[in-house]
Amino acid sequence: MDDVKDSPAEGPRRRYHSPLRQENARQTRQAVIAAARELFTAHGYAATSLNDIATAANVARPTAFAAFGSKPALLHQVLDQTLAGDDEPVPVAQRPWFRPVWDAATPADVLDAYADVCALINARAARIVEVVRRAADQTAEIAELWDTVQNNRRAGARMVVEHAAATGPLAPGLDIERATDILWIFNDPAHYDALVIHQRWSKKDYQAWLSGQARHALLGH
Repeated sequence: MDDVKDSPAEGPRRRYHSPLRQENARQTRQAVIAAARELFTAHGYAATSLNDIATAANVARPTAFAAFGSKPALLHQVLDQTLAGDDEPVPVAQRPWFRPVWDAATPADVLDAYADVCALINARAARIVEVVRRAADQTAEIAELWDTVQNNRRAGARMVVEHAAATGPLAPGLDIERATDILWIFNDPAHYDALVIHQRWSKKDYQAWLSGQARHALLGH
């Protein structure tokens, strides 16, 4: 009997893996994110509780809390997925809808393609970005998130400016830093919010405005 007890050499325990459980957890997270996005944009960050979100998502409040840990963390996740369009861990610059920017052969074409990208992203994200902006003075976590949004937008603008400059000259006397600052101002989702959502411009008109402004400021025509 001693031999029987002592003979098995226990190795590391296998971690239980259930694709079905993982998919159910993913669906729960997506339901919470969708409910949070709707309530945050409809009522604002401060006026929306985790309990409200859990009820709208048809899950228990502890489940919603366990999935994200806090309301600021949930807002961060809502923002990330809204900007990207899904929950796949793929950077924006590597997504198929960003490809035309890299494929453009002239500075003007780069800016036109980038205007299309901004219209696509801002159509999804302008309202939730505004939620983050308004909530930034409520908690340090949201203020940090807002700073990240600003820094990421500028990094994206710089990436596009550098690619445009690699395909041809920018306007005389315009360096990369100043061109980045200018494009960072133009890619602000607040412009989409003001012109399309509030003033009822068409998405096509917004794209044409953004492209025209970027061409004029960065290329001189």
